[in-house]
This record gives sequence, C-alpha cells and structure tokens, in this order.
Amino acid sequence: MTLTVAVRALCEFTAREGDLDLRFTPSPSALEGVLGHQQVTDRRDAQYRREVTLAGEYKGLKVRGRADGFDPGRKCLEEIKTHRGDLARQPANHRALHWAQAKVYAWLLCEAEGLASVNVALVYWHVDMERETRFEAAYTAEALKAFFVQQCEAFLAWAAREQAHQARRDGFLDTLAFPYATMRPGQRQLAEAVYKGASLGRCVLAQAPTGIGKTLGTLFPLLKAMPRQGVQRIFFLTAKTPGRRLALDALHQLQPAQAGTRPVRVLELTAREKACEYPGTACHGDACPLAKGFYDRLPAARVAAADRGMLDRAALRELALAHQVCPYYLSQEMARWADVIIGDYNYYFDLSGWLYALAQAHEWTYAVLVDEAHNLVDRARSMYSASLDQRVIKTLKDAPLAGTTAALRTLNQHWSALVKAQGEGYHSQANVPTQWLSALQRCISLVSERLNLEPASVPAPWLEFYFQALQFTRIAELFGEAYVCDLEVTATKKRLSGRLNVRNVIPAPVLAPRLARARSCVLFSATLKPAHYFADLLGLPDKWAWVEVASPFSASQLQVRLAADVSTRYADRQQSLASVARIIAEQYACRPGNYLAFFSSFDYLNQVVGRLAESYPSLPVRCQQRGMDEAARQAFIDGFDAAGQSVGFAVLGGAFGEGIDLPGARLIGAFVATLGLAQVNPVNERFKQRMQARFGNGYDYVYLYPGLHKVVQAAGRVIRAESDVGTVVLIDDRYGQARVQQLLPSWWPAAEPV
Repeated sequence: MTLTVAVRALCEFTAREGDLDLRFTPSPSALEGVLGHQQVTDRRDAQYRREVTLAGEYKGLKVRGRADGFDPGRKCLEEIKTHRGDLARQPANHRALHWAQAKVYAWLLCEAEGLASVNVALVYWHVDMERETRFEAAYTAEALKAFFVQQCEAFLAWAAREQAHQARRDGFLDTLAFPYATMRPGQRQLAEAVYKGASLGRCVLAQAPTGIGKTLGTLFPLLKAMPRQGVQRIFFLTAKTPGRRLALDALHQLQPAQAGTRPVRVLELTAREKACEYPGTACHGDACPLAKGFYDRLPAARVAAADRGMLDRAALRELALAHQVCPYYLSQEMARWADVIIGDYNYYFDLSGWLYALAQAHEWTYAVLVDEAHNLVDRARSMYSASLDQRVIKTLKDAPLAGTTAALRTLNQHWSALVKAQGEGYHSQANVPTQWLSALQRCISLVSERLNLEPASVPAPWLEFYFQALQFTRIAELFGEAYVCDLEVTATKKRLSGRLNVRNVIPAPVLAPRLARARSCVLFSATLKPAHYFADLLGLPDKWAWVEVASPFSASQLQVRLAADVSTRYADRQQSLASVARIIAEQYACRPGNYLAFFSSFDYLNQVVGRLAESYPSLPVRCQQRGMDEAARQAFIDGFDAAGQSVGFAVLGGAFGEGIDLPGARLIGAFVATLGLAQVNPVNERFKQRMQARFGNGYDYVYLYPGLHKVVQAAGRVIRAESDVGTVVLIDDRYGQARVQQLLPSWWPAAEPV
C-alpha cells in the first residue's frame, strides 16, 4: 500500500522545530494569499510556468504537490509566500520550513525533467505594500535528492503508522454495521441519498424531519463511502455546540468502545479562546510555557493523540497538558491526521477558514456534512459582512500610538465629511467610499509597521481596531452585486457620528467554490423549503440533488390549532394582547403541562405576560430574559421537567427556538404568536430590492421564507419521538393563507380553529 503525502504536509512534519511563534502576524487571509500569488506570477514573462504539478516516490512513500512557479529560462523554481510585516522579524523556523518545501519541489522538478542543477528562490510578497523580496540559491540535483531522502526517512516511521491506521480503518469501515437492528423510518432514505451523493460526487440538499436521527443517518453512510470512494476526510460542520455533541455521540456509537486505538480518528475543533490555558498571553515561547519548545515536544504528543483516536475537547486538553503543548495548536496539528473533523461552520466557510485552506493545501479528497443547514444563510452573511463605527476614533485618541496621529486625523476628516453631507439617519451608498477606504488602509499600514518594530507598544484598542479594519478592507474587496453598503448616522451629545457597513446579501459567490471543492457536500435540516431559496443563496453546484425525507410522525400525534381572527402585526399588537392571553390560558386549562410560547420580540412577550398576570394570575409562567448566559439558558431548559407544568415564554429565533430536545411530557405544546417576519426597516428593504432584482421574489426571500423557517423550527420542539403527542397553536390570521400553508410541514394535520 503506497501512502501519499503532500509536500507541505511532509515538510511541516519533518522541518519544524523550536517554539510556536505567532509574532510575525497577522498573516494574510487565504483570499489575499491567492491574489498575492497571482500578482507575483503576473510579473513573470510568457515562458513562466505556474502551478507546476510534481510527484516522486521513496520507499513506497509518494510525495506530490504543486510548485508555485518555474522560470525555464533561468532554471529557477520559485516558492511564493505572502506576508505582512518586516521579514527581518520572521522567526528562523518559519524560514527554514519554507526553504524545506522549496528544496523538495526542486528535487521533484529535477527528477521529472532530468535537470543536473536548478536555482531555488523564496519569493516573499508583502500584501499591503505590494513589494517582492527574493532569496535565491543554486543547488545540484544530487544535493536536493539527499535533502529529499532525509525528509522522507524522517517521515517513514510515521508513514508506516499511517499506512497501518488507514488499512485498519478501511477494513473496519468495509464491515461497519449500523449500530441498531433497524433504521428509523426516513433514516434509510436519508442514508441512501448521502451515500449516492458521495458515489456520484454530488451536492445534496436534504430536508429530514426531527426525530429520525439525522446525525447518525448522515455519518454512517459517509463513513461507509470513505474507502470505496477514496474519501480521505469527513468534515462535520455545525452551527451550535449541541450539534458537535450529537456528532461525537454518534461516532461513539459507531466505533467499538473497548480499550485501545479506535479505527476512525475523530477530532473536535474548539475555538482558541476556549482552548487557551493562559488567556491574555501571547502565542510565543517568550510569553507562554506551552509555546516554548512546542515543535520539539509535538512529535510525542502527536503519537499519543493518534493512539487515543477519539479527540474531543477534554481528551485533547488532557493529552496536551501531559506533553506540555498548547491544546489549540495540538488540535490544528491533528487535523492533518484525523479522519472525521467536527467543528463550527466558520472553520470551513469563513474567508480565513483554516480548515478549508488546509484541505486545499494538502489536496485532500473530502466530504462535507452541514448540520442544521438552514442556519448557513445568516451565518455566511455575517462572516462576509463588516462594519466600522466612527466612535472608535475617540477610543484610539485616548490610547495614542506613535506615528499615527496624522493618518487618524485624515480618516476622521473623511468620516465627518460623509456624515455631514448626509445627516442623521440611514443612507444607502452606491460603493464603499474610496477616499475613506484609502485613509483606513493608511492607518492599517502604520499599525502593521508598528507591530513589526515594537509589537508590545501597540495598545489594546489599536489592536482591536486593526483587526476590525483588516476585516473591513477584505470584505470591501468583495463588494459587488451580492453586497450593499450603507452609512448609519446617529446624534449623540449634539454630535453626529457614522457607522459604515458593507453587508453581504447573497453569500453564494463566496460559498459556491467551497461547496464545489468537496467530493460531496450534504446540507441537511428539518427546514429547507423551498429548495430553490437555499440553492440560490448558498450557490449549490450544478446537478445538486434534492431529497425530502418522509416524516416518521403521523398526523394523529399532533393537533394544530389556528387563531385566524388575531393579527400579530406590529400595528395590531396592542389590540391582540387580550386574545393571545386568553388562547394560552384556555389551552393550558384544557390540557395542563409544559408549553413554550414564542413571540417576535421581548417587548411583545412581556406585554402578553403582563396581561396574563392581570387576567389569569394562577397560570405558571417562566420567561426568557435578555442576554441570558449559558448557565441561565440551561436552567430555563431544565425547568421543563416531565412532572412540571408551566408556560415558558421565549423569542422566536432565539436560543430556545431550535436545538433543544424536550421529549414526552417535558413539552406538550407550543404557541407561535408571530409569523417570524423580519422587521421592515431600510436595511431589509434594500435586501428586498437586491433580491427582487436578482431572483424576482424579494419579499419572500427576505421576509416570508426566513420567518417561516423559524416557525417550523420552533414548532418542531413539540414532537420529538413517535410516542409524543402534542399541540401547536398558530396565532395570526396570515397562517390561513395558501402560500403560508405550503411552507408548513406536509405531515401536519389540517388546522382546527381556536
């Protein structure tokens, strides 16, 4: 069995030593890296060869990759790296790694083309200054081969372990059986669609109801497809922490629990701020003891982690501390060797998502599972949007940074000119203001220079501003038809100040390449109707497949009641209070138990609770509060005891509208006193105009579809198993409209009047 390794992976394994050191930062984003490579290669002549595919073999180890470029006239192979900051401050072990990659590529080139010698160049491109720095050396093929052999020999022991692991994993997966005697109704249909998608290399949009076991029904078939379709990695991406827990639980069920190495390596990714053992400490050996000598202690930690196999957050922390390495960066290392990687959407879909960048750099063949995919539209919009508030200027003036006074004054002048020209209120902008953006970029350059010279001299407010400004400029580069730009001007203490926003409306242009790059991508949720809405906004690749899994629940399990004579529109809410309170009280009196009542806002919720207190004081009520922390949210959920009886009031689309499981008597009904429609405001109206121009259905895309997705998710808390029985009360006359009815679950029975 031949093991294939990318040049980058080989060198990162063999050529790194010493401290973990992130002071030469921030590194350019993946997009900036691509653009930087293009800018460098565009300077070369017509003979220059870009992205040269190379491969070689040593003792059964196949090494492959793509060299950045080769100039045949000068016989010079180039390794191009983008950067910010003064190269004189680059840690020596960073440069050594780059030379190692360049020399391995150079030997593969010599072998492929029969060259006796070649020039090798490291080309560093400063993305802010658009300046090229070059380091070049001449090597004989004999010397390069010796270096290549040295790297391969250093890797072979690990390669043998990886070959044994892959053989064991594939053998296990070939005979892997479903952990239960039978699949749940609908679960088999979902599993077949996932397996077929992996076999055909297609993207699948799968609507599957709550209660069929979607997590197990997607992971099991994809694991079965791994050895048969050459899938090297599975990424399971979630919107919230509970989704990660469900995936880990499913993988525990699928693998033997006895002691020893588990056949499938599973890795849970955790945010750096949650994994950090020394909060507030810089990531370098002079500040953090877990960064000091990190790469020297990493080999032993890597072996121990590979042997553990199931690497959730707790296991990673235990292993990292035992070997005195950073838990977060140990997880990044193990991402190179894990079979299933579980993490938040942002690791893959964010502009600087390192999991996506890692997969491209190592040329993996991988499949992606997107859990609760109805959340991806809003999450992607958030990732691809940016804003800056003028009030940050005062914060920066209060913490002065040498050399920035003039640039900060110029930025403030351009901001004030925009604000004064347009006055208080919301103002649409045709483009991101160019003079203001140039002034912002000047500030970024000055802070970057200061970080290079004296990083400790940059105050915290300036650092925060720096990263926000970098994000803003990255998003501004993407500005086009998928975006809107606006200026919000507010008056405080007789002064006007402005917030500039670049808002993503349609995430498809950025998401589409990430979805297309996967061998297969399965986006699944209980609420993915209408399918064309998600296909349009997410940028699903050609020939994507749609599957709607039949519900395991029957209409006899659910009573749907409709209050068709009540309007919860903003203008009618005051008049609706008495009716809504009466409906809740009467339903509770008819069948006491645990209910959830969902409203469009805290204000509306509190008004209804107040009316209930006046008219039905004996009704037991519990309420979601603004800004509840994790402990308070858990206490609210725990209050739904099977033996209890109360009505919990919550905001639709908030923490309790999805992702919570209250089976049986823990929840017997839900009231939804809203259609979930977004607020009508200038921002949403601009979104509607952009959607109307692009898709011809602006109102539905901005208001109706997202609103009803929240409604269906909230109502889905009631029936969680085939033994559950419950009631959903829809309170608004618009629920009687035919187009609204079409977006409700097809298995629901016809609504009865309240």
